[in-house]
Amino acid sequence: MTPRTKRALIIVGGLAALGIATTLVLNAFQSNMVFFFSPSQVVAHEAPRERSFRIGGMVEQGSVQRDEKSLTVKFIVTDFAQKVPVTYTGLLPDLFREGKGVVAQGKLGPDGVFRAEQVLAKHDENYMPPEAADALAKARKGELPGGAMTTSTDSTNPKASP
Repeated sequence: MTPRTKRALIIVGGLAALGIATTLVLNAFQSNMVFFFSPSQVVAHEAPRERSFRIGGMVEQGSVQRDEKSLTVKFIVTDFAQKVPVTYTGLLPDLFREGKGVVAQGKLGPDGVFRAEQVLAKHDENYMPPEAADALAKARKGELPGGAMTTSTDSTNPKASP
């Protein structure tokens, strides 16, 4: 084999390895992307049924039901236009309350109940994730939100600092 052929094989092999690595990274990124939906979007069947996503809104007053024998909690998330029942098994954040903002991550069951794997409560009176605040504002105005929004952390938002 000539040096020129060896060099060409090394370059082709390197490009193939780079292509495979890029494909794996992009696939992992796509698999871990979590979208945010409001209760109105979930009721309108805009949310995926087979993938995990986040739902956000307010915990409806009087909707929290705790199972005395386990850590299972049932509650309703609303954007003041629509309501979605949520069930969660685990410890809730200390700031979780009725009438307060919440974001839950999980999957929607075939029965229309959102099964949360994680529940996040807003950490003070001034902060709410931008997606949840926008969805609540649109619902209060009587507008139904259009499309899904991706969640992201915004380090430039001073209210989002821990």
